[in-house]
Amino acid sequence: MAQAEILQAKTDQEEFVESIEDEPSKSPSNDQNGHPKQDQALQLIEEVGYSTILTPENNRRVLRKIDLRLLPILLAIYFLQQLDKSTLSFASVFGLVEKTHLHGQMYSWLGSVVYVAQLVFQPLVSYVLVKVPIGKFLAVSALLWGIALSCMTAANTFAGLMVCRLFLGIFEAGIAPAFIAVTQMWYRRREQPVRLGSWYAMNGVVNMFGSLITYGLGHIHSSVFEPYQIIFLFFGLITIGVSVAVFVFMPDSPIQSKFLAEEDKLVAIERLRMNQQGIENHEWKWDHVKEAFLDLKSWLWFALMMSISIPSGGITTFGPLIVKSFGFNDLNTILLNVPFGAVQLIATMGGAWLATAWRMKGPVLALLCLPPIAGCVMLLKIPHDHAHKGPLLVGYYIISVYPGITPLIYSWSAGNTAGETKKKVTTGIFIVGQCVGNIIGPTLYTTDEAPLYRRGLLSNLALFCVLVFLILLNMFYLSVLNKKHESQRVAHGKDAKVVDHSMFAVGAISSDKEGVPVQQVADDNAFKDLTDWQNEDFVYVY
Repeated sequence: MAQAEILQAKTDQEEFVESIEDEPSKSPSNDQNGHPKQDQALQLIEEVGYSTILTPENNRRVLRKIDLRLLPILLAIYFLQQLDKSTLSFASVFGLVEKTHLHGQMYSWLGSVVYVAQLVFQPLVSYVLVKVPIGKFLAVSALLWGIALSCMTAANTFAGLMVCRLFLGIFEAGIAPAFIAVTQMWYRRREQPVRLGSWYAMNGVVNMFGSLITYGLGHIHSSVFEPYQIIFLFFGLITIGVSVAVFVFMPDSPIQSKFLAEEDKLVAIERLRMNQQGIENHEWKWDHVKEAFLDLKSWLWFALMMSISIPSGGITTFGPLIVKSFGFNDLNTILLNVPFGAVQLIATMGGAWLATAWRMKGPVLALLCLPPIAGCVMLLKIPHDHAHKGPLLVGYYIISVYPGITPLIYSWSAGNTAGETKKKVTTGIFIVGQCVGNIIGPTLYTTDEAPLYRRGLLSNLALFCVLVFLILLNMFYLSVLNKKHESQRVAHGKDAKVVDHSMFAVGAISSDKEGVPVQQVADDNAFKDLTDWQNEDFVYVY
């Protein structure tokens, strides 16, 4: 049944594209005056009257400007988001549980409610990200979550903490989807894995340095605030301060940016033409929503994110306890978790680099699943005694390669989805999967099962194996979609085979390689806000 609906959608796609080419005034994406609602990049080109030619030189120059403006902001926001979510565990060391009289499952719920809030609010986030300028969205989100975190300073009961954590989750719900949208909006598909990996790698930086910063804050003596309150207030106020900088310096899009001159804006647009994904359109399109839910790969992204987030949620929560179960004391346990962040950082950036070099993400993702599988087997089979501390620790560090998987799934989805509304809805679908996984993960581990944690490790082992299967299934489905697009291109009088220029460095291949000419502004679909199904020029990346 689903396959029949997909085939019907393909037929509708051809009719829709033909209607745009033949009768623009009757296109379903027309405005109230009967003019087509197209991507704002195409509007800028029409206003200026020409498009520029992309060369290796102007591409490098504009890319450098974009990186210098965007990456410091994205890295700072994501570092603070991960640090702010971690303040609860840091504060627990400095008397939060005792001072606020937490007992039973109260502390666990304070951790879970953030992901519950993010799960519930994803549909609203998807809509808002289409309708509002993305730079302002990030600034307001950071401001509001900074205020929520600062308010935790005054919360001295479970109810008060729960409300603050709830709002923290609500205001952080749009950060990862917005970052994915920023990456799609500013970077060629070849460039996306490293940029997505760079801000996601802040998780590793937080694991390495967050506890050290908190350790220093916890030793501040105050007659007014408890140590855990100082932690909440310090990071909350810093986040509020950073939100002001985001408001001032974060551009809403290449078209609206003030740090790029007009010619540079045209270069920024040309850089993204071969992505075939568009740049900016603030119209919410229900046909995009329908297609996102009918598209099998939307649910494969969902399944992939949930499958990796369940082990992630469990290992993140119980990682220190697993290390302690090897026979290390408290101080050594803390110190031995620092390399966990270093391995995470190396795996994230290494996986992103390899995906860029290979121009494929599926094989790299499958490769990244192998070390965690081996690590789980080691922890399950090696005796937990003093004589085997070293091998057990090696197994734990091998498992810690898994964080490199998540940003590559982000990138895989980001590079294989087109249409402004469809991009946001698809991101919302797999972020829900991520939230569900993060909620389930910690429940698979219990302190009663120490020191083996057999149920948690067995479930993680199974899920890493499931991930490999899902990756292969998704690669097969993407190959099927590429074959269908080849047939559609032939039906439209185009060449069946095309070179995916977005996956190569500018100037790395000639314009007529394999007989494929560079498409001109007038005859391509890059900025018509078509979905990847509707655009026969779209090439799916394995």
